[in-house]
Amino acid sequence: MRLPTKRLCAAEGDGKKMDQAPPIRNPFVHVLKFTPLEKAKIALMTVTLFPVRLLIAAFMMLLAWPFAFLASVGRSETVVEPQCLWRRLVDIILKIIMRVMWFAGGFHWITVKGQRALPAEAPILTLAPHSSYFDAIPVTMSMASIVMKAESKDIPLWGTLIKFIRPVFVSRSDQDSRKKTVEEIKRRARSGGEWPPIMIFPEGTCTNRSCLITFKPGNSSTVSSLLIQQFLWNYDLKKTITHTFLLTPQFLPIYTPSEEEKRNPALFAINVRRIMAKALGVPITDYSFEDCQLAMAEGQLRLPVDTCLLEFAKLVRRLGLKPRNAEKVLQEYGNRARKLEGQKLGLDDFAQFLDVPVSDMLLDMFALFDEHDDNSMDIREYVIALSVVCRPAKTLETMKLAFKMFEADEDGAITEMELAVILKTALGVTHLGVSCLFTAIDCDDTGKLTFDKFRSFAEQHPDFAEDYLHTENTGLHSGTATTKTSNGICPDFSPNDHHGTIDGLLKKHN
Repeated sequence: MRLPTKRLCAAEGDGKKMDQAPPIRNPFVHVLKFTPLEKAKIALMTVTLFPVRLLIAAFMMLLAWPFAFLASVGRSETVVEPQCLWRRLVDIILKIIMRVMWFAGGFHWITVKGQRALPAEAPILTLAPHSSYFDAIPVTMSMASIVMKAESKDIPLWGTLIKFIRPVFVSRSDQDSRKKTVEEIKRRARSGGEWPPIMIFPEGTCTNRSCLITFKPGNSSTVSSLLIQQFLWNYDLKKTITHTFLLTPQFLPIYTPSEEEKRNPALFAINVRRIMAKALGVPITDYSFEDCQLAMAEGQLRLPVDTCLLEFAKLVRRLGLKPRNAEKVLQEYGNRARKLEGQKLGLDDFAQFLDVPVSDMLLDMFALFDEHDDNSMDIREYVIALSVVCRPAKTLETMKLAFKMFEADEDGAITEMELAVILKTALGVTHLGVSCLFTAIDCDDTGKLTFDKFRSFAEQHPDFAEDYLHTENTGLHSGTATTKTSNGICPDFSPNDHHGTIDGLLKKHN
């Protein structure tokens, strides 16, 4: 597979051509590269500076607890109490404590650009890009409310601090949670500024800040009829917890949705995202939270940074090709592909195989597999890629399907070249050396592999991709997942949230 240099299809949402860059590298993976000197500095600061920072931050959290508890006593979740003098004082004290905590964490200077609107003027704040635990800073700066699970308020210490910012709680036990949460957000937004503003993270997941991904539809449909203010959150993600950060967040002017945008939340999301991307100086892409799930899947074949499968998954989604009964459809596709015995298909044949009309979007997908620019593709590669997208964590199931399509009739085995085609497609890369892996599996030096041999080897060596493929292919980097890096990338304000998004919190309750 290969990424095309240009795309023909329109962007999602309004059907119009947009100012999107060509397909870009995986936005859900963040690779930290340091020079030997930088590594030495980080090692030194980790054992000297970091413990001090951690101690001060923990102390500030403990110091904030009694003030948050005092302000939350007797507070109603449905009615806003008058902002009397002592409550305003507690609010100021907590902001100072939080600012000291972040200062101790290395965020020394925060230069805010633009003017923050009053809650009565813009009751919704949309923050992007969303990438790390540090995205909690604007919440503590503004004391804005966020959408959270109801269970969060029962977490010791943290729950009290959470309740102070008056979040919109979502109850897992309530079947009407989606409706009630949306109604509560709109009720607060239309209170004339009585309630604090609500901050949402429209991307729905974390990225490496290289672009703005698709804004989640649940967020857009909820706020498309409301006045919002966009909040740009800028800092250098190449730094770690031992560095000092310079932040330059920016408030953009209040965005008033048009009548057309009120009727079409998707258009509203596209226009808001375009404005934010232009102000940030980054491209936009149609990748979404679903693509993040693919990139982060815990299979034996972890997707590399420059995988084509994210682009493929987006096209599958937009063409409506992701089957509901994936197992049945994949087996059917596999049987049909095997009968073709490697016969190359043109665009029209490809469309006939999928039973869809020829379109610019289908041509974009076809181009992913037309590696030699000869207007042909191997349909078996499409089936392998679709299997990875439909069941990313089931590596052996995808390999079994691939072996079935490629194996010879006489011995049920494949060659090294065929294994290379299978694995490079499953990883979404253009070139892949598999000699080390093939030799390790083919210990009898037969020049061929059966699926049983491969499965046995994979079960004995669960990290075979890391041990053999990454060793032979130095450019094959799976990167560091944005949800797992040590510099706090991908905040999780409470476990299993989709990070402050309306849609993500509600999906699991319905």
